[in-house]
Amino acid sequence: MPGKINFVRSCFFIFLGSTGFIAPASAQQRDYPIQPVPFTQVHVNDGFWQPKMEVNANVTIPYVLAQCKANGRVDNFLRAAKMEPGDKLSEFPFDDTDIYKVIEGASYAMQVKSNPKLDRYIDTLIGIMAKAQEPDGYLYTFRTVNAKKPHEWIGEKRWQNEEVLSHELYNAGHLYEAAVAHYQATGKRTLLNIAIKNADLLTRTFGYGKIEEYPGHQIVETGLTKLYRVTGNKKYLDLAKFFLDVRGPKGESYNQADKKVVDQHEAEGHAVRAAYMYTGMADVAALTGNQQYLHAIDDIWDDAVDKKLYITGGIGSTNNGEAFGDAYQLPNMSAYAETCAAIANVYWNSRMFLLHGDAKYIDILERTLYNGLLSGVSLTGNRFFYPNVLASMGQHQRSAWFSCACCISNMTRFLPSVPGYVYAHDKNDLYVNLFMSNSSDIMLTAGKVNTIQSTDYPWKGKVDLTLNPAKSSNFTLRVRIPGWALAKPVPGGLYTFMDQHPDPVVISINGKVFNYTTEKGYAVINRKWKKGDVVTMNLPMETEKVVANNLVKADVNRFAFQRGPIVYCLEGPDNRDSTVQNITVNKMAVSNAVYKPEMLNGIEVITAEGKSTKRQLNSSTLLETDQKVTAIPYYAWANRGPSEMTVWIPYEASASMPKPAPTIASTSKVSGSITNKRMLKALNDQYDPQDSKDANMPYLHWWPKQNTAEFVQYDFDKPHTVSESKVYWFDDGPWGGCRIPVSYKVYYKKGDQWVPVKTTSPYVISKDAYNVLNFETVETTALKMEVQLPVDNSAGIHEWSVK
Repeated sequence: MPGKINFVRSCFFIFLGSTGFIAPASAQQRDYPIQPVPFTQVHVNDGFWQPKMEVNANVTIPYVLAQCKANGRVDNFLRAAKMEPGDKLSEFPFDDTDIYKVIEGASYAMQVKSNPKLDRYIDTLIGIMAKAQEPDGYLYTFRTVNAKKPHEWIGEKRWQNEEVLSHELYNAGHLYEAAVAHYQATGKRTLLNIAIKNADLLTRTFGYGKIEEYPGHQIVETGLTKLYRVTGNKKYLDLAKFFLDVRGPKGESYNQADKKVVDQHEAEGHAVRAAYMYTGMADVAALTGNQQYLHAIDDIWDDAVDKKLYITGGIGSTNNGEAFGDAYQLPNMSAYAETCAAIANVYWNSRMFLLHGDAKYIDILERTLYNGLLSGVSLTGNRFFYPNVLASMGQHQRSAWFSCACCISNMTRFLPSVPGYVYAHDKNDLYVNLFMSNSSDIMLTAGKVNTIQSTDYPWKGKVDLTLNPAKSSNFTLRVRIPGWALAKPVPGGLYTFMDQHPDPVVISINGKVFNYTTEKGYAVINRKWKKGDVVTMNLPMETEKVVANNLVKADVNRFAFQRGPIVYCLEGPDNRDSTVQNITVNKMAVSNAVYKPEMLNGIEVITAEGKSTKRQLNSSTLLETDQKVTAIPYYAWANRGPSEMTVWIPYEASASMPKPAPTIASTSKVSGSITNKRMLKALNDQYDPQDSKDANMPYLHWWPKQNTAEFVQYDFDKPHTVSESKVYWFDDGPWGGCRIPVSYKVYYKKGDQWVPVKTTSPYVISKDAYNVLNFETVETTALKMEVQLPVDNSAGIHEWSVK
């Protein structure tokens, strides 16, 4: 291995897979009982993953580095280093981490493929960081710049706002992870020295009898355990444990500080912070043997998987705090399911597997990886999702950048590490967890084993694994049987397949069927292996219909298509009139799957016969029209411009959103004191909300405006005689920023003038119901509603109908 660390004499290193750990074996004995095979030892030549990793290396990483320069991230360090004048900074105190994360991703990518130009640029960035670091090791550009008007989040002195908003320790955690990755990739100590100097400052500053505070946003815990593994310095592990133990119980559930960590048994609060903390707890538990941590994260995992997990593997259902919602609260169109949370979910489940050796954790990891995580980046590698919704009316589209760019930079560091989740080993047990074409060299107790995996997964279910031990030897092969292949999409009862009778999973050795036994979800094959032995697994790659637990109200009378590990969705470009919200598919409908190499970089497409629905005037009976329905992999949606999309397909017409009937409102031109056309279209889409805070379909709002007069307006297609207005207000209290308005008035157009209607019933303003206003009949070409917003809140509208 290139490079040396002076204070580590051992030359034997353990590298903990995609998590980026390297550790001197002599420095610490206790660790995860199972060790992943490092991604640097798994050489992927796969038709699915290799192109995605190449796009990340060739497009995403250079793009994000350029965006970090264009959006002030590099200038933050230049100004802190006094290499550039002024005190202007970017928007958020955690923006430094975007540089750290892309350096981590670039380091991983350079391990897969050498890139001297990128290496030189990273060296330049690290040189700037070294100059920005204060003499005692403190590195936090937003304070070091010493701005005339400091950012309101950082407090007057170091660490003052750490438990709330400053993110000083969050920045440190990402610095440590980047430093370990860079050292591992290049052998250079430049960034590692910066990280160690900063970590030494933390060990002098925090601890019992010193500053007894916890990080507001977790990740320093995993960063410190990585530093412990690379240096063997136990004070870093001790500090990681301190940050966990000092947390709670007098804080907030938002950042998991309302209880001591060992007393937490449900997934709560900000989903990224939570999953990073659970990952840190797993690391510290593995390194110290702390059983209380294990019991807590076992219970939390059960809660998350049984009650709070999207079918895509996404976690964090509400944009109120980017947080876990209540049990079974899994809305689709307002789903948050942040890309960072999906990445954190993979980290967490990977650690749970390393602790317990159970395939159920890899089932969740795989589901997240192929769906709710991969959806976060476009096929081109330069457009991104922050939230990953499961339904859209076209209001969601990938962005080139976000002012809070955490998800973008996170993708750069994650994708190169995917091969590190394929294999793991424990003494003489070799685990095969994920399926992608690759070659690898793995060291078992019995000796070195070369593996060659060949497959067209996830489109095809056949996996060939050739084993080439250095010498014939006995060891145990453990091949994961995916839960989806056993009619069990997830552990627990949150989701099930309609068809509970799967075809058998057949495994053969050298062409002969092998009667295997299973343990913890793995086919166990213990034999004497010789060079050239071939294990073939045939997974039943059938199109399944997934249904959710009836307690998930958003998915009642709906199903989702799944084929292998891939969850599907309907998207506008593939379906009639570019509309999918009005589609129904009978739950007994036969589906067909065909691979289309020219479509969306090559995907398997599912088709079935369905119906489209439309409302009609003066009748509750829907008009139905037969049509062909096409579904694509969820990860590939929103790569062809704005469009409708849904993962959950109604099999009952009552669950669909029919096209509107031709009413006065639905045929009107909508305008208002906002310019967002999609929000304006929500006024007349004829969706009846469940309550005022219903976010399952689009709605109009004026947030963040407060205490202002706003308006919406219907210009009719022709003169109409009207005498009634019905409005349903949007109010997302108590946590959101919208409340019912203080007052409103309706006007009709008379010539060029707006005239108040003469009411025959009072103006009523109430939540969770249509507010009906009757007035003397007028013939007009337009109606306008003026709305007075509350003093301290905004307001919004679900629906406005006219009669």
